[in-house]
Amino acid sequence: MPESPEVQALAEFLDESLTGRHVAGVDVVEFRAIKTHATPPESLAGAEITGVGRIGKHLDIALGSRHLVVSLGRHGWVRWGTGAGGEADGPPTLVRFDLDDASALELTDAGDWVSAGVSVVNDPTEVSSIAKLGPDPADPAFDPASLRAALGRRKQVKALLQEQETLAGIGGAYSDEILYDARISPVARASDLDDAARGRLVASTMKVVRDAIVARRGIPIDQLKAAKVAAMWVHGRTGRPCPDCGGTVADVPGSKGAAQYCPACQTGGVVLS
Repeated sequence: MPESPEVQALAEFLDESLTGRHVAGVDVVEFRAIKTHATPPESLAGAEITGVGRIGKHLDIALGSRHLVVSLGRHGWVRWGTGAGGEADGPPTLVRFDLDDASALELTDAGDWVSAGVSVVNDPTEVSSIAKLGPDPADPAFDPASLRAALGRRKQVKALLQEQETLAGIGGAYSDEILYDARISPVARASDLDDAARGRLVASTMKVVRDAIVARRGIPIDQLKAAKVAAMWVHGRTGRPCPDCGGTVADVPGSKGAAQYCPACQTGGVVLS
């Protein structure tokens, strides 16, 4: 699942590459990807791209007074270039935007079901998943007190970190990395953490996300996912040695291999069952 560091790098690349170009035409290949049928993406033909930004895990492509919100979902991503990719070069295209310089921007989805989508709106907050987003720890104006307040809940801390209404932009991978950096068990309840653990969690949330954004910046967009995987300390590293203590990284019980932790570093050597 694309998370804020990779989406930020993608947004910065597209902002530099697309701003000032015009949409020459739109080809909707998969109609299930269209979320605003009253204002379909075809209505953007002729519009000038005036900037690209990130909101949580979403891309916000500004076209004058309108916004093309690209929700990448679980397996979505984009291709850009002259001649465009098409299905032969990777995951299938959902929507293709031809630009006035003979290049094209394609929304793709590598999943077995369509999770990515596009919305054409006057304000990004018209997209319900954006309207309910919590604060973004990558934002320089992020107030750590907002996360500290959420830690009073009895919710498991890993699930809380991934809850977009609490924090914007964090998914399964970076929640694992944050908890590892903070040396906190993935199954601990937020309300059970002592003050020291809460302080570590707040600091690690900001550090891990912000450091990852810096590390991904400038990487070609078709290599961002691989760069993310290569940078993980524990996520996706089941059975491999912990980079700090050398212990064996294990799966979080019940995660079906989708979440990992280091027993030696996070649970006092106890393997969760």
